[in-house]
Amino acid sequence: MKQVSIYTDGACSGNPGPGGWGAILIYNGVEKVISGGEAMTTNNRMELTGAIRALGLLKEPCAVTLRSDSQYLTRAVNEGWLRKWKAADFTKKGGLKNAELWRELDALLQVHDVTFIWVKGHAENEYNNRCDALAVAEREKFA
Repeated sequence: MKQVSIYTDGACSGNPGPGGWGAILIYNGVEKVISGGEAMTTNNRMELTGAIRALGLLKEPCAVTLRSDSQYLTRAVNEGWLRKWKAADFTKKGGLKNAELWRELDALLQVHDVTFIWVKGHAENEYNNRCDALAVAEREKFA
């Protein structure tokens, strides 16, 4: 399997409000930078969307290390929340927010071998900082 590194970040002004996401994919030293946004969204939706869009670009099953400063994203996968939500058909008492995005992410996780790693945001990680700048720039298009 090809080894791919992905960094993602999301940003939102207000919550909900205008938001953006950014991602950097790295394979064999080559970077692909992607970003996007929405006029009315939440930070968590943008965090999820960045990961989904990045994984969705992969043309074949890959071994991926995905780094994000979103505990919502990384803990949901690493601590088994996503597995429990899937077993309950993406529902939970009180309603599961972003269920359609969690379904989409889960489908991609069935294709790729993804390791999620939490990184501290707004710190010394060059790629996380670049993703943050991408997400903020996209958010500002809607502000």
